[in-house]
Amino acid sequence: MELHTNMLYKFSLVKAKIAKCNSIWITLLGAIAAFGCYTSMYAFRKAFAAATFANLDFFGIDFKICMVIAQMIGYTISKFYGIKYISESDKKNRARSIVKLIFISWLALLALAIVPAPYNLAFMVINGFPLGMIWGLVCSYLEGRKTTEFMGAVLATTLIFASGFIKTVARQLMEYTQIKEIWMPFCIGALFFLPLLLFVTLLELMPSPTEEDKKLRTKRVPMDRKERAAFLAFFLPGIIVTVITYVIFTALRDIRDNFEVEIWHGLGITNNQIFTQIDTIISLVILVLLSLLIIVKSNLKAFMLIHVMIILGCVLILFSSVLYHFQYINPVVWMTSVGIGLFMAYLPYNAVFFERFIATYHYKSNIGFLIYLADAFGYLASIGILGFKQFGNPSISWLTFFTDALIWGSFIGVACTIFSIFYFKRKARLQEKRTSLQTSNNTKLSLI
Repeated sequence: MELHTNMLYKFSLVKAKIAKCNSIWITLLGAIAAFGCYTSMYAFRKAFAAATFANLDFFGIDFKICMVIAQMIGYTISKFYGIKYISESDKKNRARSIVKLIFISWLALLALAIVPAPYNLAFMVINGFPLGMIWGLVCSYLEGRKTTEFMGAVLATTLIFASGFIKTVARQLMEYTQIKEIWMPFCIGALFFLPLLLFVTLLELMPSPTEEDKKLRTKRVPMDRKERAAFLAFFLPGIIVTVITYVIFTALRDIRDNFEVEIWHGLGITNNQIFTQIDTIISLVILVLLSLLIIVKSNLKAFMLIHVMIILGCVLILFSSVLYHFQYINPVVWMTSVGIGLFMAYLPYNAVFFERFIATYHYKSNIGFLIYLADAFGYLASIGILGFKQFGNPSISWLTFFTDALIWGSFIGVACTIFSIFYFKRKARLQEKRTSLQTSNNTKLSLI
């Protein structure tokens, strides 16, 4: 007990010293800690996607697809639950919650390996549920700061980098140790559990947002049911088109993420290093683009620039797909280009879009509510699309399905984002008029 008390005391001293550091060092600490924490989480979530499970099936259905759907069911339920859990959570016990949730998902991977198929599919549902909470808990350390863009951009790149990195580690582990595919996810989790503890500790060392942060980005607070309903009512049309756009690109990202091995094989490329090589390039490009938003002080301008970035991502997908169709570019260039375009459209929603959204309208709330609202419907749509592909068009290859989905998704994404620009600009003008009128009335009353 005394040892525990001493450790907590020393930890609080270190945290107090960090709070006095230059904001640059605090920003770097937050970025590194968030990146490391979420990359470590990916080891528990996506390692299985590096395998093919070619010798297994479930009533004639590809076993890997069953695993993807089972995990996504758990993950989707988690997102719907997270709308309440994450939006209402305060800052207490976040670190403990992260470790507990990931440990539960790790135990589920152990059960996946021990319990015979197809009964072990139930443990993929259990694996997915706790992992769905991690993003919101990690984001809560970073939001509401003047440097949130940079930290959020670094965290968001884990959705690109971590996937390829974990798949590369997983495939090399299977290649060099001859470990069975079904045991591989649990073993990968074992490799990343200690790094997870380290990065969660670093997150806990982050000081709270300063008064300057609160002034620039609006104070972030938990939201109860009535407050969530009021927020939705106030921004409903804009939130609807935002969720539609996010749903599209979440589904596209999930297809790429879960079936990247099959897509590359369809292109005739079997190099195990290709995942990390391509995803590292994409991560760096997106990191630079999102980080540049930190220099834009006006929240409304930054919010509109994020919309432009999403549209440009859609255009890049369409343009590169046309070039590939007519064989002007090779498969590697095409996959790199559509990857950049896809994540230009998808990643802003996972941090900076909702961060600047709240800051633009000075609405006391938190990004966790908005992210989980969008995520819940995004992953629900992913399950539906996977089911449509598997049961409606089982003969279509993942490469063809992915290509067609990219093109249709990009057209819809452009249309929704243009509507979003006009809606949120009009909303900002109306709010500015109300604020100006209120200030004028207050001035008149003070003169009377």
